[in-house]
Amino acid sequence: MRPVLRSGGGRLGSQEGFGAVGRTPATSKKTNQMIESKDNEKLKLVRKLHVRKHRERQGLFATEGEDLLSAGLAAGATPRFVLVAGGTGLHGTDAGTGASYPVDAVHSDLLDSVSALGSGTRAIAVWEKKPRGTAPVAPCVYLDGVGDPGNVGAIIRTAHALLDATVALGPGCTDPFSPKATRASMGSLFARPPLTVAGVEETPEPRVALVAHGGEGLDALAGAATLCLGAEREGLRPEVIAACATTVTIPLRGGTESLNVAAAAAVACARMSEVRADA
Repeated sequence: MRPVLRSGGGRLGSQEGFGAVGRTPATSKKTNQMIESKDNEKLKLVRKLHVRKHRERQGLFATEGEDLLSAGLAAGATPRFVLVAGGTGLHGTDAGTGASYPVDAVHSDLLDSVSALGSGTRAIAVWEKKPRGTAPVAPCVYLDGVGDPGNVGAIIRTAHALLDATVALGPGCTDPFSPKATRASMGSLFARPPLTVAGVEETPEPRVALVAHGGEGLDALAGAATLCLGAEREGLRPEVIAACATTVTIPLRGGTESLNVAAAAAVACARMSEVRADA
């Protein structure tokens, strides 16, 4: 569902029950004085959160855009603070719980200067990472050495949408809380936070490895608790394949060598979803 958004009194969209961002709602906190200095501590923190080591050290990450803000609120998360472009009239409260959060207006040029994704950002939110809970449970998607943040974010979104599954990230994977990964996840990392694991042995059995050549057909995904995928060029490491009950290959036509790992994940997750629905 889409949030309620108002800017200058104009209604941009509405649906009930979702975390909402609106203009001066009754329970929202008033915005503070406009931030106009690049040395503001909140702006400096957002810049730092572009870098993985600072995200890990601070236990925080940032998202850009009203859609991700609303997705976080809908999942029950509360941002540490939100920066909005001055002049947009955006203020915030969670429509479901009425919980409010700090909102600071920022000169639009300054907000653009701390954006990791380019100009035009109207809202940047800073969130606390949830502490890791229990070990991954079925259904699970395990990633081995997947280093592209766009692919990781897209797989988190796909696993959530098709299987309501958790993504477990093994050695060599990129940070799922990087700006590009969070954007590609489209908010699914709030609903199903990804887990970082030491290795495939932490995922539930039986496991199925997706390989480029020589595996069984997609019907072999039936009953799999964990789907294992590797980096596009290198594929899964031998020790990961050895930990799987079987291997599966997606049939391709037209002489194509392989699929993008996010596309392969979508095909496999869709098939697993069909099998589960028929069970």
